[in-house]
Amino acid sequence: MVLVQIQQIKTAQILLLSAATLATQLQKSCTVLSFVDADNLKVERERELEAFLTVNHSTDIKIVVRSMKADTIYSVCEELDALFLFIQLSESGSKSIRTALSACRELRIPYLLFKDSFKELDLKKVILPIGFLEEEMEKAQFAAAFGRFCSSEIKMLLANDYGSKAAANADKMKSLFDKFNFGYTLEKATRDSFKVEVEAIQVAENEQAGIIIVSASRDYGLDDILFGPKEYHVVKKSPVPVLLVNPRGDLYSLCD
Repeated sequence: MVLVQIQQIKTAQILLLSAATLATQLQKSCTVLSFVDADNLKVERERELEAFLTVNHSTDIKIVVRSMKADTIYSVCEELDALFLFIQLSESGSKSIRTALSACRELRIPYLLFKDSFKELDLKKVILPIGFLEEEMEKAQFAAAFGRFCSSEIKMLLANDYGSKAAANADKMKSLFDKFNFGYTLEKATRDSFKVEVEAIQVAENEQAGIIIVSASRDYGLDDILFGPKEYHVVKKSPVPVLLVNPRGDLYSLCD
């Protein structure tokens, strides 16, 4: 299931269309999620969403309304067995991005923060920055899904490191991609693993790519807490949607 969290109904048309199209390509159902401040507001919100879906010819989409005091993004995703999450950023300022990232820290599914300023999601070209961390491999399965089911061209952007770990990650990803019939390319970035995601933003803009796939931070250091983690800066600066994948903390050692 593709789950879509809507915050502002009146500006969610492009978000809904993007999520519904992806759900169709992946051969999955689509569900709209909305949070309200109190239980007594649920019925009214459900009616508003029903009207919104009717206007957008999407009456086959399921509606879920929950109270913010009782539920979280994580608990709803687990309950509904969601496979992919869209989150509307009706306000794309620093506070709203940080709030969304914080709410998604425990998720084990990919999530995409969708600004109201975005155009409809275009998956013809996907940018996949590749660094030296071992959890980078987790992004490969989602890139492969886009290639297989959405006919996406995957552009692998290899970090310009002195060591061989990033290149080894790229080789493993290529081995996975070669099992399926879709196009991909590999290009060496000018920046290293610490800045390759930032370079991916410029590459996506120059080549009119539709999405960037980025690994979220495994842990937050002091700088991340004070100034925001790397994914915060990528989401804030990117003119295209950024798909974030949380590393599985139980699969990796504390030291690289």
